[in-house]
Amino acid sequence: MKTDSKTVCELRDVTYVYPGEASGRVPGGTPGRVPGGTSGSGGISGQTIPEASETVRPGTRPALSGVTLRVREGEWLALLGSNGSGKSTLAKHLNALLTPTQGDCTVFGLPTNDPLNVFAIRSAVSMVFQNPENQIVGTVVEEDAAFGPENQGIPTEEIGRRVENALRAAGLLAKRKKPTYTLSGGEKQRLAVAGALAMDTPCLVLDEPTAMLDPQGRRELLDVLRSLHEGGKTIVSITHRLEEILHCDRAVVLVEGRIAWEGSIPGLFTHSDSFRKWGLDAPPLVSLWKELRAETNLPLPEVPTLSGMTDSLCRLL
Repeated sequence: MKTDSKTVCELRDVTYVYPGEASGRVPGGTPGRVPGGTSGSGGISGQTIPEASETVRPGTRPALSGVTLRVREGEWLALLGSNGSGKSTLAKHLNALLTPTQGDCTVFGLPTNDPLNVFAIRSAVSMVFQNPENQIVGTVVEEDAAFGPENQGIPTEEIGRRVENALRAAGLLAKRKKPTYTLSGGEKQRLAVAGALAMDTPCLVLDEPTAMLDPQGRRELLDVLRSLHEGGKTIVSITHRLEEILHCDRAVVLVEGRIAWEGSIPGLFTHSDSFRKWGLDAPPLVSLWKELRAETNLPLPEVPTLSGMTDSLCRLL
């Protein structure tokens, strides 16, 4: 990732309170719908603008509070935190599914609170939800994967090429003609990813995309994301599995709707003493890496990858 990269998404002092938790809508703010907008998978879904900005009621605990964050072009950013820390709420601001109660959010320079910008934003930032049932709309696998590109107005031939590539990457090409209701939970998660990949947006946001996958499925999906990242795609991934962030460029830790820490991945692991406070569980490999760093002079990798740790330990033999 280049340090002078352009900004893809930017939040400036963003506070968000879910409807019913705030008081009084800001004058002039009304929900809107982008002309021609439709619901569907991959991030164009639902062109209805969220409730307009409101003022925060005293004593209310916002889902996000004073968040300032910049997502740079071409980077792979990991959003970390325990349940209820605000990760999913923040992610939904990145493609205008939610708009700030207070503060500003822009995507590719477009303010997310302007209804006229929503279609363009969701055509540039596709999203994979934590529950795939929330975005599968097609009755047949390939039809569902094609839904997003169709709503972008992509030519039919190009849609066919994108769908085939996306289903192949997600490991579902052999099931392209199958009804979506016959898929397992993990396969539905893969289909949600395929729908987002078929849109071929410059930015991809994933909310715990491996939650319903087995270990092999997780590895395969992470390999796909690595390839996309190496190809220049901007990726924002939400996860509670620290072993899934080892190839990310940067991490942001959220605690109770606020950014508790942000920095490089090697820097994150040097703060492992704070993991419990942040609601993060250190996998066994990280615990071993930490103990070896404290008790030996063994040259260990900056980031505790399995291959790096294996090479270091083999030097003891």
